[in-house]
Amino acid sequence: MKNHNNDGFKVNEEGKQFELHIDGQVAFLEYYREGEKIFLTHTEVPEALQGRGIAARLVKGTFQCAKDNGFTIMPLCSYVMHYIDENPEWGNILSEGYRM
Repeated sequence: MKNHNNDGFKVNEEGKQFELHIDGQVAFLEYYREGEKIFLTHTEVPEALQGRGIAARLVKGTFQCAKDNGFTIMPLCSYVMHYIDENPEWGNILSEGYRM
């Protein structure tokens, strides 16, 4: 999966997570992939980074990466679903059945 973002965002395919590296810490969004669908299962931000909008940046980077690579998103994580509610412009990359 190509990553065109360079602000600390990284795709860790071996660990099956999207990562945002900040101040020596890693926020991550776990996923698994089936064909052209990416299932987003769990978002975690270290306590030291919480309250800074890191989770939103991580999800936005994940969505941009999915879009750039032609994938659709299956949001199984409650935070990802919340992000979609707040940012409906990403609805076009959601898999059928998840579209708003």
